[in-house]
Amino acid sequence: MSAIHLKNLTKSFGDFAALKTMDLEIADGEFMALLGPSGCGKSTTMNMIAGMEEPTSGKILFGERDMAGVPMGRRGVGFVFQNYAIFTHMTVRQNLAYGPRMRGAAKAEIDSRVGAIAEMLQLSPLLDRKADRLSVNILQRVAIGRSAIMEPAIFLLDEPLSNVDAAFRAVMRTELKQLQRQFRQTMVYVTHDQLEAMTMADRIAVMDHGVLQQVGTPLEVYNNPANVFVARFIGAPGMNLLKGRPAESDRGLVVDLGPLGVTPPLPDELASAVRAVRGDVLYGFRPEQVVLAERGLSMPVSFVERIGARTIVHLGEGASAVKAVFENDVELSVGHAAVVAPLAFSVRVFDAATGLAVKAG
Repeated sequence: MSAIHLKNLTKSFGDFAALKTMDLEIADGEFMALLGPSGCGKSTTMNMIAGMEEPTSGKILFGERDMAGVPMGRRGVGFVFQNYAIFTHMTVRQNLAYGPRMRGAAKAEIDSRVGAIAEMLQLSPLLDRKADRLSVNILQRVAIGRSAIMEPAIFLLDEPLSNVDAAFRAVMRTELKQLQRQFRQTMVYVTHDQLEAMTMADRIAVMDHGVLQQVGTPLEVYNNPANVFVARFIGAPGMNLLKGRPAESDRGLVVDLGPLGVTPPLPDELASAVRAVRGDVLYGFRPEQVVLAERGLSMPVSFVERIGARTIVHLGEGASAVKAVFENDVELSVGHAAVVAPLAFSVRVFDAATGLAVKAG
């Protein structure tokens, strides 16, 4: 079985807790992304799954098999690093063939497997080229191929696209997902790039400061962030969060945003949950989920980013600043006022004291 079970997993280096208690279930054949900023514990987690680091406490199981004391070479995992780590004195063909040859595969089988993986990764024209003459983009493709040719049940990738250009990253996102589907591998992918996680992963485990913040599908973590960190980290731009206080009105429960006025009434189920919050809340909404309106948040335009198909408009300043995303032909300019209204279904509320999402119902 290639399911991975992390149970009460911790890792400390001296007094520094790199990973605090973590429980995570990765299903057989699932593409799981470990996502978070630098230093959040995602690479440490992967290194323990691979067998490069021993947990301080807790267990790692592959299926029902406890990995305690099992060296990396006997775990049946493939590993691709950020710094590709291939044999530059060998040809592409020799690099791809290295693993099967070390395992004693017959020449005909090696040739067949090398041909197939080279075709999949568009390396066929380069098979007899020395690796030291290749670009970084191609070297990373070779590194992925050299690991994938072994058809490991579990494939671990630690920021494999960080050093390559944007166009190549876009291509490789598609190819890696196709590779995983073809071999039906359990794939664990470490990244700080939310676009990589959102486009490739079946589920995302969002981490920060050694703590697992939320696990869910890309849409779940985008639409229903568990806390303020996830709300701000997921999305480009992240969720707008305005501090306010719940207040009753003749139309229902609203959030008083001070100088910005009051919000439209909250939906009934959300309002019931917000009434239980004692103190301030954070009124959240996605920049993509606002419209220009006659009534709403009236704010001055401070900056306009026109980035091709869309325009990001920066409104207000300081603690009252928000961003709104529109089509590229929106007629807003710096110095003018704009009235924006969040779409009702997109509104999320967080407890300002704890940072946790207030759940409707």
